[in-house]
Amino acid sequence: MITRRTLAGAAAGLALLGLPAAAQDWKAQYPELTLAVIPMENASGTTDRYAPLANYLTKAVGVPVKLRVASDYAAVIEGQRAGNIQIAFYGAASFSRAVMTGVKIQPIVNPKHETGVSGYYSVIYVLAKSPYKTIEDLKGKNLALVDPNSTSGNQAPRFFLKRAGYDVDKFFAKAVFAGSHENAVLALTQGTVDAAANLWNSETDTMVTRMAAKGMLKKPDGTPMQQSDFRVVFKSDFLPEGPYAMLASLPDDLKGKIRQAFIDLPRADKAAFDRLSDGKDQDLTPVTIEDYQPIIDMLKFNDEQRKKS
Repeated sequence: MITRRTLAGAAAGLALLGLPAAAQDWKAQYPELTLAVIPMENASGTTDRYAPLANYLTKAVGVPVKLRVASDYAAVIEGQRAGNIQIAFYGAASFSRAVMTGVKIQPIVNPKHETGVSGYYSVIYVLAKSPYKTIEDLKGKNLALVDPNSTSGNQAPRFFLKRAGYDVDKFFAKAVFAGSHENAVLALTQGTVDAAANLWNSETDTMVTRMAAKGMLKKPDGTPMQQSDFRVVFKSDFLPEGPYAMLASLPDDLKGKIRQAFIDLPRADKAAFDRLSDGKDQDLTPVTIEDYQPIIDMLKFNDEQRKKS
């Protein structure tokens, strides 16, 4: 028979272990957490980049945090909708799409780059050796996009090119989804496409610079490629960086621990933090859903355009 006395005794026992009863409640419900990441680069590269973060969160939160590298952006959205993914790193558009489609999540923080701002740009790359100098030169050519739910790799180029007078689906001969930011760049270097959409943080921090640092970009003769081997022919307006987000349904004590762990990360585990951006990011900035309203508006515009076509 459970009485007030036995409950009080159990609570006292937990207190002796230094573990509040409330903490035990959520640990019983969530003995393990999953951190999922959108596929910005190949699976092994993503694992290498985010595994130290998962290890840090395991220590900071107090239960094992397992890393899951999603096959596509939609997998992260649907995993959080189903409640199978408790923590996720999104792009701005995929986070906004999740919110727009009813996924109950709360943004936590987003990265502050070396430029001192928490955002980036979408660009259209061509090879520097190509004859293409402007978007107009790419009429009837092939474009590599990234993923339907990618901000810099699909939603932003569609929105800002349309505003400039170019309909992606009509202006280019073909627009194909490469699946990841790295794959879009590789499609360009391999000659599969004439241009590629991608992210651009600063002159010294782009997907191209990160791939070059890993030795992934080669010229036909085998020599390494650098940022100078690419030309930007279009650049979007400033975009908010994508957030880390958690399920809104998690217990408040657990959400508090997760939020504090991210806020502390840049100083509590600098090595894990630096690994996320190859040492390019300065800090993490707390964010709210309201910070992504411009992206939600952008997606709504793109959705309306797609219905009209």
